[in-house]
Amino acid sequence: MPVLTDIATLGTCPPVGGQGEIGLIENAALVWEGGAVAWVGREADLPDEFADLPRESAGGGTVIPGLIDCHTHLAFGGWRAHEFEQKLLGTSYLEIARQGGGIASTMKATREATKDELHDRARGFLDEILRMGVTTVECKSGYGLNVNDELKQLRVYRRLAEEGPQRIESTFLGAHIVPPEYKDDRARYIRLLTEELIPQIANDGLARFCDVFVEDTAYSPEEARTICKAAATHGLRAKLHVDQITDKGGGVLAAELNAASADHLECISEEGIDAMASAGTVAVSLPLATMYLNLESLPARKLIDAGVPVAVATDFNPGSAPSYDLHLALWLACTRQRMTPAEALKGATAYAAKALLRDDIGSLLPGKKADFVVLDAPSVNHWMYHFRPGTAMRTVIGGDTAREKKNTPELSS
Repeated sequence: MPVLTDIATLGTCPPVGGQGEIGLIENAALVWEGGAVAWVGREADLPDEFADLPRESAGGGTVIPGLIDCHTHLAFGGWRAHEFEQKLLGTSYLEIARQGGGIASTMKATREATKDELHDRARGFLDEILRMGVTTVECKSGYGLNVNDELKQLRVYRRLAEEGPQRIESTFLGAHIVPPEYKDDRARYIRLLTEELIPQIANDGLARFCDVFVEDTAYSPEEARTICKAAATHGLRAKLHVDQITDKGGGVLAAELNAASADHLECISEEGIDAMASAGTVAVSLPLATMYLNLESLPARKLIDAGVPVAVATDFNPGSAPSYDLHLALWLACTRQRMTPAEALKGATAYAAKALLRDDIGSLLPGKKADFVVLDAPSVNHWMYHFRPGTAMRTVIGGDTAREKKNTPELSS
């Protein structure tokens, strides 16, 4: 049972309270035992029962809960660098998709990759992601789009979860687009999803969530209802890619389906915001995708003011967000969406945990998992303001150090 001391600022990030309530404690200490937080508070108030325990120093840094990336597409084949140039020259995301690029291009490369190839590549990504202090990663399928290759992606995620050190949450996204071989018989593909894939995935415990992309080049709201209702009968909770390029009533749909989260939402309507607020649905902001696609940002202030919890994630994928830098996504949430550093941090901790229906992570409170990061920064504001790589000095998952950086910190800068 160690005690972490010399903490300039600690953010507990409680799940209750508003978006900006991160439970800051100055000159703090943290005690953990058996993989869980035992006590947190001011170092001067450390209870006598912990006084003689071995101590470890945070070096005057800031301590936050382990970061949670609650929306990624981690395992995929190939890249789509050529599309980056097309977008810069004015070709839209939807136009590229209609020309056979986009998700369909990655589908082909993912089908051609072996399970071991996908695993080894995703393993490399996770190693880099760990360097940023990310302790939990949500991972979607959606690039196989047939029985064998969707299962292949989800089995890669299961293997990664078993290996650790990060916690992995898997989401079935067979309804990413309709694959080309079913373009003339959409109903048949939806039956494959609802009658074959969803039952098998649920039976094998390969995913906790079922996601659907609702857009002109993907699925209609009615098709999403059919898929998500079938998933619900097998215990898979809905998540939705909605209102990204066009307003399809995604916020209202997410509330109706009791979705754990609605993600993207750059084009969400006032009606959608009100519906999500009433339902308690988490909005997941994906500012890296917004930036890459040159879209107007998600209306974070409207969502927050309406009482909608706003999570922040990377959307790491080879097309619209080819970066797994969650710190950069948080910085963009501040600079482009006008979220405060505290609001952004809560979006990648307590509210990201809420988007994954996890009440044991995302906060540094007694009984929660001892997942935390020691940052080379004197405060949360400074961490976000002075944006630079390599700020995660130590990352702990379940009480065990998963990574520690040995170089000299820059705390006084």
